[in-house]
Amino acid sequence: MQLKQIDINGLHTPNNVFLAPLAGYTNAVFREMCFNMGAGLTFTEMVSAKGLCYKSKASAELLYVTQNYSGIKACQLFGGEPEYIKQACLSEPLAPFDIIDINMGCPVPKIYNNGEGSALLSDFKRAGAIIRAAKQSGKRVTVKFRTGLTDGNFVTADFARLCEDSGADMITVHGRTRDKMYSGEVNYGEIAAAKRAVKIPVIANGGIFSEGDADRLIDQTGADGVALARGAMYSPWLFCEIAHTPLPDKKQLVLKQLQDTLNLYGERFCLVFMRKMVAFYTKGGKNSSALRTQLFKCDSIEQLKSMIKEIDWQ
Repeated sequence: MQLKQIDINGLHTPNNVFLAPLAGYTNAVFREMCFNMGAGLTFTEMVSAKGLCYKSKASAELLYVTQNYSGIKACQLFGGEPEYIKQACLSEPLAPFDIIDINMGCPVPKIYNNGEGSALLSDFKRAGAIIRAAKQSGKRVTVKFRTGLTDGNFVTADFARLCEDSGADMITVHGRTRDKMYSGEVNYGEIAAAKRAVKIPVIANGGIFSEGDADRLIDQTGADGVALARGAMYSPWLFCEIAHTPLPDKKQLVLKQLQDTLNLYGERFCLVFMRKMVAFYTKGGKNSSALRTQLFKCDSIEQLKSMIKEIDWQ
């Protein structure tokens, strides 16, 4: 794919290879790591607008940005009520952020059943009101959404136009319907329909696990860029491959991630989180099943460090 800057209402990204929001994974350390390997834009985990309005400590903690992170700051909010979205966008915790992304694609029942995330795909009026409310903050606003709720009942092009007409500065389209969750084929045609429908930048998301996947997604949709989700979770160095940046020593990279996560979040969180990440990073590799069993028996940071050092990261 051709690397280029994305103009988000006058704010230019270094390139068009982004890290999508991933609940439970795109914490401050992971975002910094991906940015350093070439991600042109990274998003926080999705944060509850209502939680920010009620000064939830847990919600505010998701917004932490490391001191060494030098990229554009982008937060993803979720919520179903325009007044809470506006209040959150104007809140002190979001003051440092350049971009507010509105989640209109999350398929999980507890979000959907609360009228948030992908539920907004069936309520254009409320979705538009939410975008307009966010824009009243004066910040750049983007929207991430799916192609519809069920396969065959697509709203992609119409929803893309709604986003643009309501003031969105960029959209990211996950090329699956809500009922597909995170599996199944990505619908290139629907992403292409969104691209044809609007003039604002369109970022394609879904099924990117290699540079070839990114190339096909761009070639077949005409999208302006790509957003990596699970592909980044399994192989964060995929940013190096797609953005053509130097590949770091993987062992040292993971050890640094471990140490930075420990320093920022403490031992308990670090052990649980990094055991999962190392399992993801080594999936499909030599003896990965046995390694995964050992990882989840690991009960100390020092033991986890030793295991990381012993892994063949080639």
